[in-house]
Amino acid sequence: MHCFRRLLPVVSGFSRPLPFSLRPIPAGWRTFSKSIDDTRVPLLHEEDLEESFVRGSGPGGQSVAKTNNKVVLTHKPTGLVVHCHTSRSLFENRREARKLLVARLDQLLNGEQSVAGQRKVIEQRKHTESLRRKMRLQAKKKAWKEREATEGSKEPSPQVE
Repeated sequence: MHCFRRLLPVVSGFSRPLPFSLRPIPAGWRTFSKSIDDTRVPLLHEEDLEESFVRGSGPGGQSVAKTNNKVVLTHKPTGLVVHCHTSRSLFENRREARKLLVARLDQLLNGEQSVAGQRKVIEQRKHTESLRRKMRLQAKKKAWKEREATEGSKEPSPQVE
């Protein structure tokens, strides 16, 4: 019995195949990340942040109640405050709080040109395009049914004696 294997592209000089993220993108394919402009995303400076750790609440019992793993991050210049208690790990909460703060600052400073705003516009375009395609298909089906109905009535019906 033969086994078929899919050959992956190999980088010259290396025996390992390229991971999907490093493979060249064929011309004409448009990727989601290429259409979003992230050059306006603000940078966080540690001197602008005030970070405090408080006891979290919610499910988890004693393991949550006895540790200070909720992160409260304040951006001093704008006064934005972010609370993060998505995990029991303090380090993950710190990383997630910084991501949330960058997203909020981006939304505040850039408005519709923020990364979230650009994603929203792209999703709206995709939605309207899928609706357009759906309506076009429905129109084709309706025209086909009408054509079949009119062609069927033109043919003489067989007479039974």
